[in-house]
Amino acid sequence: MPQEKTFHMTPDEFRRHGHAVVDWIADYYARIESYPVLSRAKPGQIRASLPANPPARGETFDAILGDVEKLIVPGITHWQSPNFFAFFPANASGSAILGDLLSSGLGVQGMLWATSPACTELETHVLDWLVGMLGLPTKFLSANTGGGVIQDTASSASLCALLAARERATNFASNRRGCEGKLIAYTSSQAHSSIEKDIRIAGMGLDNLRLIEVDENFAMRADMLAQQIDADRRAGLTPCFVCATIGTTSSNAIDPLREIGRLCRENNLWFHVDAAMSGTAALCPEFRHTHAGVELADSYAFNPHKWMFTNFDCNCFYVADRKALIQTLSILPEYLRNQATESGAVIDYRDWQIPLGRRFRALKLWFVIRHYGIEGLQHHVRRHVELAQQFAGWVKSDSRFELAAPVPLNLVCFRHKGGDEVNQGLMERLNRSGDLYLTHTKLADRTTLRLCVGQTNTEARHVERAWKRIQEEADRV
Repeated sequence: MPQEKTFHMTPDEFRRHGHAVVDWIADYYARIESYPVLSRAKPGQIRASLPANPPARGETFDAILGDVEKLIVPGITHWQSPNFFAFFPANASGSAILGDLLSSGLGVQGMLWATSPACTELETHVLDWLVGMLGLPTKFLSANTGGGVIQDTASSASLCALLAARERATNFASNRRGCEGKLIAYTSSQAHSSIEKDIRIAGMGLDNLRLIEVDENFAMRADMLAQQIDADRRAGLTPCFVCATIGTTSSNAIDPLREIGRLCRENNLWFHVDAAMSGTAALCPEFRHTHAGVELADSYAFNPHKWMFTNFDCNCFYVADRKALIQTLSILPEYLRNQATESGAVIDYRDWQIPLGRRFRALKLWFVIRHYGIEGLQHHVRRHVELAQQFAGWVKSDSRFELAAPVPLNLVCFRHKGGDEVNQGLMERLNRSGDLYLTHTKLADRTTLRLCVGQTNTEARHVERAWKRIQEEADRV
């Protein structure tokens, strides 16, 4: 009898096509500087280039990969370009890509320890490694009362922290009956917008989020936080959560953790520290001053997918008291019950996050740490900071420009003295050129340009060329 057609890719076909994909990716990185950094696609252009209907019959892999080149690449903004200086980076590396490929190939769903013990235990071990690598307090180690877990993004990490804070403040009653409108959370006016979204998702209400004023360096004012907490208590409300930031998105401002942490201790508030990009800097002992006071935190998060060469998504989230987090998020239906869970001897990371299912993200992080070693990671962090500081020096030496904020690490906030319209036009012309990609923010209500040095393959020549192009466009003002 003739063999029945399975429609699946055979192992030999997978091997051949897999080599083709790896070759394509390698070639992409070799030529990445030839592309305009910011995609020039117009709204709807990519969809208009795609067939209106799906294929009735399967197509050849060569045709599919060919369409990636022809149809998809024109719609890509090249985040891995060494000329990408926008937002904060989302950098990748060869070791991370290969680790992610292996994770995809294994296809693990690691919701329980029992569904793949290696998925859980490698994650626990790698996050314990990072406690030492970053100089974090030992209470975040799994051998103590806390522990770490990989979330998708800092947004999810801060939501989990907020939910645990909500439940701790109500003795876990709000999980049963809902919020009563009296719980209050605090963060600075410069904190990431995800905190506002988290407040909505948590059912606490946006009116119950207090945005605390910042100082001249755009860091949270602890004295204003203290006044607001006191005012809310006098009004019969229940303060429960504070989020401080190490490296705000707009300016890389660093909140005074120690003062904020002491206030949280005095008032029994959950203290969460968001170190999304800048947490990676703590790999270098000389930058750990940015984390002074983190020992007072109830939870801490940073993103290896921003500045530690581990491709998106990968957020490391730590808690000092894992019982509070697990009690907040754990639901155990009959179909998830198993002997290992019942024994209490294992971690089930489904209880540490919003979704039930989870990917084997620890593989790519493990690959990165083992490939680079601490020495290699430190080398690149130091070099990026050095390049950013050099760029800041060029800005200060040009009478047409000024720094808009301090430059503690690798983000430079600067502006042309000609005003908002000049800065907006300058940025738009630079981005349209394709030579580099910058983004902007508002600091003290003035349009400010941001240049972040953090892409994996960014070198001195890329930063020098960026400054040359900025000067050339400024000459046209």
